[in-house]
Amino acid sequence: MDEPTACRFFQQIISGVEYLSKLHIVHRDLKPENLLLDYDEGIKLVDFGLSNTYKQGELLKTACGSPCYAAPEMIAGKRYDGTGVDLWSCGVILFALLAGYLPFEDPNTSNLYKKILSADFEMPNFLSPEAQDIIIRILTTDPEKRITIAQIKTHPWFNLKSPMLSKMPGTQVGFDPTPIDINILK
Repeated sequence: MDEPTACRFFQQIISGVEYLSKLHIVHRDLKPENLLLDYDEGIKLVDFGLSNTYKQGELLKTACGSPCYAAPEMIAGKRYDGTGVDLWSCGVILFALLAGYLPFEDPNTSNLYKKILSADFEMPNFLSPEAQDIIIRILTTDPEKRITIAQIKTHPWFNLKSPMLSKMPGTQVGFDPTPIDINILK
């Protein structure tokens, strides 16, 4: 899809991952099949069957999810940060939105894992330099060097379309009071 459209969808995906992160939830199976569109083309994250909760600073160890979208630290069997592996999956999704195919594919699972572990993919030359930059910064194999949500939200490509969307916090369960409509209660 074109970059402004992909940006609008990506902003929503990142907003969802940010929300989950604030609640200390990791999805662990983010992929296009688990993103639904509502009637206003709003993204809804679904299928939390592999998700988990974690404590602040806790590293997880269960390897799960779809191989093409799995972060290298998960594939390597290392302990991992929940938000970091979800962001990696977001990078794979963004690549697919813009390129029309996945960055890491191979019918042989062993070869697929080697490609993911070394971030061995070719960037399409038709993508803008800003799009290429954000993808490269997300698909960084070292989780300590991978771009964070805060850095993504200030990236020029992320603010290509409707920059105000990235600044709208919404209602956060457990943090904000539940909105109550008195007319509905009556």
